[in-house]
Amino acid sequence: MALDWHRFMLAIDPYGQVIGCGQVKPHSDGSIELASIAVLPEWRNHGIARRIIEYLLEQHPGRIYLTCQSQLGPMYRKFGFQVLQTAELTPYFKRLNRIVTWIEKLTRQPRRMLVMRRG
Repeated sequence: MALDWHRFMLAIDPYGQVIGCGQVKPHSDGSIELASIAVLPEWRNHGIARRIIEYLLEQHPGRIYLTCQSQLGPMYRKFGFQVLQTAELTPYFKRLNRIVTWIEKLTRQPRRMLVMRRG
């Protein structure tokens, strides 16, 4: 959603191949989101995602949001993110939360999405 490749930061290997990425994207309600953090499977557990996240957070100090699957919550807590309750969400994340909650109920999936905030 709302992909703009100009916002992406890429991690490359010594041969110039893309091995990971991440972005910070703005939303119409004024919130900004750490998003699209991805690392190729063969490069995981080498600190690539951590470096991408640290770089993006340095470039965007202050309040920043993210959504993630619940099992990733502990990793993002290490960067200072805290899980938000529905009443704390911005309009963008309230809409997203309603959609995901509806889909999870429809598919009978357990609650898996977290909305987190830093700052």
